[in-house]
Amino acid sequence: MQFDKKGNNPVLAVSCLLKGVKLLAHPGLRQFLIIPVLINVLMYSIMLFLGYHYVGELIEQFIPSWLQWLSWVLWPLFFISFFIVGFFTFTVLANILSAPFYGKLAAKTLAITGGQTVDVIEQPVTKVVSAELRRAGYFVSRALPLLIVSIIPGVNLLAPFLWGFFGAWGVALEYLAYPLENEGVLFGEQRQLVKGVKLGALSFGGLVALGLTLPVVNIIVAPAAVIAATLYVHELKRS
Repeated sequence: MQFDKKGNNPVLAVSCLLKGVKLLAHPGLRQFLIIPVLINVLMYSIMLFLGYHYVGELIEQFIPSWLQWLSWVLWPLFFISFFIVGFFTFTVLANILSAPFYGKLAAKTLAITGGQTVDVIEQPVTKVVSAELRRAGYFVSRALPLLIVSIIPGVNLLAPFLWGFFGAWGVALEYLAYPLENEGVLFGEQRQLVKGVKLGALSFGGLVALGLTLPVVNIIVAPAAVIAATLYVHELKRS
């Protein structure tokens, strides 16, 4: 499989995302949305609870006493970094639990928007979950160096920007995986395909990541992103 280079156009990625939001109301997709939405409600509720009670104390521990006079600058930077780490972690966990349902949602989306019967390579639930765990391992191995950067005084000023870039890339890989797995494309090949349309993928991932940080809105952003990713992959393949 190859992606058309027009996938590097951010406008195409944004267009697919808008179409994905509209298709949430499609009657043929509703049955595939209920359980993922409930999972998202549960996971983000846990994240908000833990963040409200513990993040402030954790951040204070990471600011050394000799830099307390800069706490008015460092505290917001640390908060942004911890918030991105937290949201990204809980998003990955929510997607691991929702993976079997998102795969079916992507398949149904392709059948509806294609206007014809679509041959989809059905993946066993265990294989889908295994792919999610491998993807999580990939993210963790890249996130650890960023965590180290986040706690080094001075250098950590760059941390929010690095986390933002990493978050956009990770989210793009996460959601584009569902339609690609339905095509029988595994994680290693997925990364190579997405690298070929990096600008479009980062635009897509950045907007989805932004939506995932918005309370209440983030509950429906994830399934909308799965639908949008399916449309995006379909466009690039069709060309």
